[in-house]
Amino acid sequence: MSATVSAVVGATGYAGIAFLMALESTMVPLPSELVMPFAGFLAAEARLNIWLVIFFSGMGSLAGSLVSYYIGKFGGIPLVRKLGKYVLLDEEDLETSERWFAKYGERTIFICRFVPVVRHLISIPAGIAGMDIKRFCLYTVVGATIWNAILAWIGYLLRENWEILHHYMRPVSIVVFLLLSIALAIFFYKHVAKKIVGSKQ
Repeated sequence: MSATVSAVVGATGYAGIAFLMALESTMVPLPSELVMPFAGFLAAEARLNIWLVIFFSGMGSLAGSLVSYYIGKFGGIPLVRKLGKYVLLDEEDLETSERWFAKYGERTIFICRFVPVVRHLISIPAGIAGMDIKRFCLYTVVGATIWNAILAWIGYLLRENWEILHHYMRPVSIVVFLLLSIALAIFFYKHVAKKIVGSKQ
């Protein structure tokens, strides 16, 4: 897969980056850890502009996420399962995404941009739940752009060694998710739980 990604990005530049990141944000299991570091490497070689790499990757992520959002909104779980068999969608991963969205709400859209596997499925439960489209786009663009920028800059710094990043990003992503989950729990306790308790007294 790495060779295919490199060939597409190398031949098509920004359009290829946007296209691959759009695929990554749908049900297609294409890791951004392969796309963005290589794009960053090309920027380091002066073949691409790093800021345009980040911009087009963010737009691609949004486009793909909107596809998944509307599949969830208008087709629901039956359509997701029907389409999922063509891209080897793991039912367990989809159920995990649904549980996270139900538990943590709309902020899950931002948080899950940093989490492997779940990031390309989380837009579906958002669509099923009818999440406000403006907030969905905001959380998606901010989260995806931050994550894509991190990967691109690391690839920029690693240069020809960009490919080693893919082997180390999964544990890093898990740590990031845990830290964000703790931060979200603290936020919930300070701003929501206390108000609920206070209103009952």
